[in-house]
Amino acid sequence: METAKILETIHMISDENLDVRTITMGISLLDCIDSDSSVACQKIYDKITSKAKDLVKVGQAIEAEYGIPIINKRISVTPISLIAAASHDKDYLKYAHTLDRAAKAVGVNFIGGFSALVQKGYQTGDQTLIASLPQVLAETELVCASVNVGSTRSGINMDAVKQMGQVVVAASKKDVMTNAKMVIFCNAVEDNPFMAGAFHGVGERDVVINVGVSGPGVVKTALEKVKGQPLDVVANTIKETAFKVTRMGQLVGTVASERLEVPFGIVDLSLAPTPAVGDSVAQVLEEIGLEQVGTHGTTAALAMLNDAVKKGGIMACSQVGGLSGAFIPVSEDAGMIDAVRAGCLNIEKLEAMTAVCSVGLDMIAVPGDTPAETISAMIADEAAIGMINNKTTAVRVIPVPGAKVGDKVEFGGLLGHAPVMAVNSASSAEMINRGGLIPAPIHSFKN
Repeated sequence: METAKILETIHMISDENLDVRTITMGISLLDCIDSDSSVACQKIYDKITSKAKDLVKVGQAIEAEYGIPIINKRISVTPISLIAAASHDKDYLKYAHTLDRAAKAVGVNFIGGFSALVQKGYQTGDQTLIASLPQVLAETELVCASVNVGSTRSGINMDAVKQMGQVVVAASKKDVMTNAKMVIFCNAVEDNPFMAGAFHGVGERDVVINVGVSGPGVVKTALEKVKGQPLDVVANTIKETAFKVTRMGQLVGTVASERLEVPFGIVDLSLAPTPAVGDSVAQVLEEIGLEQVGTHGTTAALAMLNDAVKKGGIMACSQVGGLSGAFIPVSEDAGMIDAVRAGCLNIEKLEAMTAVCSVGLDMIAVPGDTPAETISAMIADEAAIGMINNKTTAVRVIPVPGAKVGDKVEFGGLLGHAPVMAVNSASSAEMINRGGLIPAPIHSFKN
């Protein structure tokens, strides 16, 4: 590599918050299924602690050797509803505590996969897992959960949407942080390395290494050099920057794969903000020419950003996957928080933005007295956007007991803080209580 390119990469890391956000080891638990839950849990613990025993050590060695920060080392597993169903246990707390113990034993930050895929209906184990979620999230430290309630091919399971609104409210009453560890999806992907929504899909290999790379600050710095230039120049600049960032992720993934003797899966290039100064997706959008994120033109700018990131990633690496694009979590992005406080950004505008970005309504604090049906309706809206547009959408909202609109809620660490946002006060209960299935759209039939 040329000296100038080496220095450029060093500058990106030291001054522009470039990092590998996570290396995530995906582990299949299909061979751990047993009708005796105690036997199954022992198999799960043994497999995770065996396969991932060196994950943290290897990650730290790569950081030291290459000077590339690797912020998180994580594990994703097969959706537990599929693994636990054979046991006929009345709840899946035992499985959750096993995952928590295994994650702590190998030293990872989080373990994802306490999940259910119910887009077309419930199978044995799905409802048991979903009913367990509030207690599981309150009693475990490192376990992350997700439920997929819809897909372009299957439609939206409105019975599950209704139930998940109830789960979110019930979980918030146990601990305000529980819902930060749970995502409700439409069109969930099987190779997502980012928490809280990561799980290891049944179509994946037995064990695999996936890498999540971030760098909003790098993109913003690059755009500062093309002020006033046409938008096609802006798009190309984003694409070229994404190419460089993805190359770094591919390097880390390849080295980790070789040292762990595990196949390399994908690089997920997602501009995931943090509360750190200069690490904001909102500020990237403002650098494009918006006075403040949330104003008219925000959705167009975000669409261009998301598309250019994907194009740059695919140019750099044939194994790009996961979500790859731009995340807009309110609590984790200083620019988003400023826009909410200024009255420029609301939930309705965020919903519009989710039609063109990587995920959905993410890390949004809402009043603690928000009805479960209203949260279900928010989930339904996001699922509809994902279903119709054939893209992944998600909801991670945080009802804060006792909090009112405008209050500040501290989550800590990478989750940052958030102002409590207003929700529409008109009721959606009658629609949500209908239940049933919203059929798949006509354009889902492509065979």
